[in-house]
Amino acid sequence: MKTTLAKPHEVERTWYVIDAEGQTLGRMATKVATILRGKHKPIYTPHVDTGDFVIVINAEKIQLTGKKLDQKLYRHHSQHPGGMKEVKYRDLLRDKPEFAIQHAVKGMLPKNVMGRQMLSKLKVYQGTEHSHEAQNPVPYKG
Repeated sequence: MKTTLAKPHEVERTWYVIDAEGQTLGRMATKVATILRGKHKPIYTPHVDTGDFVIVINAEKIQLTGKKLDQKLYRHHSQHPGGMKEVKYRDLLRDKPEFAIQHAVKGMLPKNVMGRQMLSKLKVYQGTEHSHEAQNPVPYKG
C-alpha cells in the first residue's frame, strides 16, 4: 500500500453554508475549523490546505452556555500604558457577532501561515443574506 499525499492543485473545494441560529458557539466553531482544515476529507494531508470554504449565517443568533454572556471577557491591549480593553461577550455579540465567531474559529486553527490562509476561507454574516450565491453553497449536514 502506498500513502497518497494531496497536492495543492488537485484539491477540489466545496462551499458550505452553516446556520448559526440556536447553535452553541464552541461546538459550531469546531465543526467550522474541521471543514476549513479539510479533516473531513479522506485526502487530508497536514501540510497541505485541503479545506473547503465555509459561510456562516445568522451570526447574531449564536448561543453561549451558562453565564458566559456576562462573565466571559474579550481582552485586547493597545500596547500603550493603560491600554487594556475588556468587552463582555454580551456586548461583543450585540456589536460585532461576526468577530466573535471568527475569533473562536481562529483559536482552533494552526498558528502559522497556513492557518491564516484557512481563516481567509471563512465568511461570516450577521443575517441570512450573503453574497456567495454564484459559488452554489451546499448546506452542511454534520
